[in-house]
Amino acid sequence: MRILVTGAAGFIGSHISERLIAESHNVVGVDAFIPYYPRAIKESNLSLLDGQSRFRFVEADLRDSALTDLVADCDVVIHLAAMAGPASWEQFDQYVSCNVTGTQRLLQALRAAGDLGRRRFIQISTSSVYGTDARGNEDSPLRPASPYGITKLAAEQLAFAYHRAFGLPVIALRYFSIYGPRQRPDMAYHIFIRSLLRNEPITIFGDGEQSRGNTYIDDCVAGTLLALTRGQAGEAYNLGGGVPITLNAAIEIIEDATQTTAIRHYTHARAGDQRHTLADISKAREELGYEPRVEPPEGLRAQVDWQRSLEGRRS
Repeated sequence: MRILVTGAAGFIGSHISERLIAESHNVVGVDAFIPYYPRAIKESNLSLLDGQSRFRFVEADLRDSALTDLVADCDVVIHLAAMAGPASWEQFDQYVSCNVTGTQRLLQALRAAGDLGRRRFIQISTSSVYGTDARGNEDSPLRPASPYGITKLAAEQLAFAYHRAFGLPVIALRYFSIYGPRQRPDMAYHIFIRSLLRNEPITIFGDGEQSRGNTYIDDCVAGTLLALTRGQAGEAYNLGGGVPITLNAAIEIIEDATQTTAIRHYTHARAGDQRHTLADISKAREELGYEPRVEPPEGLRAQVDWQRSLEGRRS
């Protein structure tokens, strides 16, 4: 298949692109390098794709670039490109333009390209659509508690509107707290590991007893690829790790892996932060054959090893 991956230079997008290439798909990767973290990190993510005959990279912004020719020959679009993180309260317009307008322009380009029935659109969504307590199945109430979650829910519903109105086969995947090598530098585990490797203090928002059903990157990629062939159009699927862990417990694993004791500073919780997440993956297990395999102790140690290698290159 010929597959368009938006956000291909990001943490998850680069992993998915590599896996697709390994399985003999042709991939067009798109990224705008929006600078909410350094461009050099994204360029490094793409390094293993350099020179791959089945991979073509296009630097383009979904908000204002011509997209019809880009999507014309694609059988599948995996739409990962989005603004993430806690800055959505202060940068609302940026989140709306990237997460909603960019999605609408991509969907409209597919409509203009025609032959929608033969294509498949994988909208990458998030557990944040459920709100501060995300521990149910896909029929749980959708109550996002931050502008980020609201924009992601809007993008998801927009894609489903194109499915209902124009027959575009759309599948939504709601990711739960993805971690592992190449995790974005603004994400909690990356920050904690980097700080412990440098013997720097860490800041914990809240009491540290908030819990996550973290999903290791390899499991996330496996679930996404299963959705390409097994997902049902018009359906949403939770993709999670299946094992809850508190932030305090995760820090203890990181301490053990780094042989360092964290200097912890607890402060007030941030507005809109999720308190508990744990994906009910019954639907993905039954319909996609999805089965997460990596639990937090193994996955966090793998991320520590990767970040230690980064620190070694900087020294």
